[in-house]
Amino acid sequence: MSATKTFSYEAIDAAGAVVKGKIEADSSDAASRALSNQRLVPLEIAGLGTGLNTEIKIPGLGGRTSLRDLAVFSRQFASMTSSGLTLLRSLAILEEQTPKPQLKEAVAAVKNDVQGGAPLSAAMSKHPNQFPLLMINMIKAGETGGFLDEALSRIATMFEADAELRAKIKSAMTYPVIVLIFSMILGTGVILFIVPVFEKMFTQLGSELPLPTRIMVGLSDNIPWAGPLLVVVFLVALKAYRRGLQTSEEFRYRVDQRKVKLPVFGPLLTKLAISRWSRNLGTLLAVGVPVIQALEVVGGTSGNALISRAMDDVRDQVRVGGQMSSALQKHELFPSMVVQMLEVGEETGQITDMLEKVAEYYEREVETATESLSSAMEPLLVVFLGVVIGGMVICLYLPMFSVFGNIQTN
Repeated sequence: MSATKTFSYEAIDAAGAVVKGKIEADSSDAASRALSNQRLVPLEIAGLGTGLNTEIKIPGLGGRTSLRDLAVFSRQFASMTSSGLTLLRSLAILEEQTPKPQLKEAVAAVKNDVQGGAPLSAAMSKHPNQFPLLMINMIKAGETGGFLDEALSRIATMFEADAELRAKIKSAMTYPVIVLIFSMILGTGVILFIVPVFEKMFTQLGSELPLPTRIMVGLSDNIPWAGPLLVVVFLVALKAYRRGLQTSEEFRYRVDQRKVKLPVFGPLLTKLAISRWSRNLGTLLAVGVPVIQALEVVGGTSGNALISRAMDDVRDQVRVGGQMSSALQKHELFPSMVVQMLEVGEETGQITDMLEKVAEYYEREVETATESLSSAMEPLLVVFLGVVIGGMVICLYLPMFSVFGNIQTN
């Protein structure tokens, strides 16, 4: 059970006044929900005494809108509209309170468009880099059906769940990444600064260097020019890879095909893609988005080209009267459990509930798999670090055996 923490907050009450105070909750998201239940619209929530857990902000890198930003934005928006504030008043408050410059600018533009008579969804669709297509379609459905508050609330819940899952994955992978980076820095430092000292000493002693030591000396001599060259080649290749992902659907498809077949990581990526797909599709259907349109949106926002192509096929089957479960059976990416639960949902008229259960199941699977992978990698990385350090030490001290042998012979 997680420990209760104390958070300070700034919120708007039902009369539109700004109030400040403190609240105890398990997390900032739980605090936001508790304030919403008290008919307060949270504007800012900050943990007290967070110490080293305080978020580090690097100047110049804090303008990008994250999934967490969208979750907070949606939750605040939903709380304001449900509290009786007008759409324009809510947008004005959000513009004032949003900390991210790019998102603030987009909210200001949306407010101006809405003030000019444009629908909220149409105004937000002009800023695809800040407001995802999934969010826009759900808001459009909420506007059409007259339940914008519920749509915003579901958007916030969806983004919060997605952000929380990603945060757990990042947290589990932090230690392995730190160990790898430390190994690279340590190895580079030894090759650049320590190996030349030993090489000079062995040269003065006139001993012949063993092959492993000669390899390290060669690395030490060449790394000042080869290192930057490798970095440049890596950055160029990375840029070409990203451009290929952005511009070529076939390239994305081939990359995702290989990703899901990777040992260890392939099943994890597959579960992550299915959990996101099922939650997004279930949320779209729950707010009244038509099935055909929902399949188009969820395919384009799934982040996986295999799912995108599968949704094109499912959409074509549904358009001619077929069932989603029958179409999904043709695609190996979707396990039989997913197909069976979707089939049950179609028979009982509870597709949304079944998709929600699928999402929850695979999110738990992703969390368990990530924790297991992290636990397994930790001792392996410690052994790897020991092998790297030990190997370097052995390579540096091997020539000494030859020196000692020559001394004993003489």
